[in-house]
Amino acid sequence: MIVLGIDPGFARTGYGVVEEKNKNLRMLDYGCISTPAGVVFEKRLEKIREELTRLIKKYKPGVCAVEKIFFCKNTKTAIDVGQARGVVILTAAEKNLKILEFTPLQVKQSITGYGKAEKQQMQKMVKILLGLKDIPRPDDAADALALAIAGSNNFLTK
Repeated sequence: MIVLGIDPGFARTGYGVVEEKNKNLRMLDYGCISTPAGVVFEKRLEKIREELTRLIKKYKPGVCAVEKIFFCKNTKTAIDVGQARGVVILTAAEKNLKILEFTPLQVKQSITGYGKAEKQQMQKMVKILLGLKDIPRPDDAADALALAIAGSNNFLTK
């Protein structure tokens, strides 16, 4: 099973693709979809959709694990991230992917066993679980890989 993890944002949307085979995880790809600040907002959303569609076509995941918005001090930022998140969910739904949504606490619980783990602890576990040489960078991509692992774990425990 291939799982696409998405850490939504409008400036940077992190993505991570993992494959689970016989209870073993393997990283296939990770990175960020970046949209420049000077670009009209709807064009930024369009780029997220186009790049996400390309990733889905390339890797053919069956599941898309998306982070839920849990807290934001800036209302405008929360609304903009929510719109990017909506584009992600709609694109995944149109491609018939099973959509799983996780809060950061749920991801940390799934990856480290402790819902209030520090970000660095989670990143180290992502590195270990996927057998990577280094911690994935940037943080948005590492978070997306953690979401993909949580999505995979959701199926492994059933």
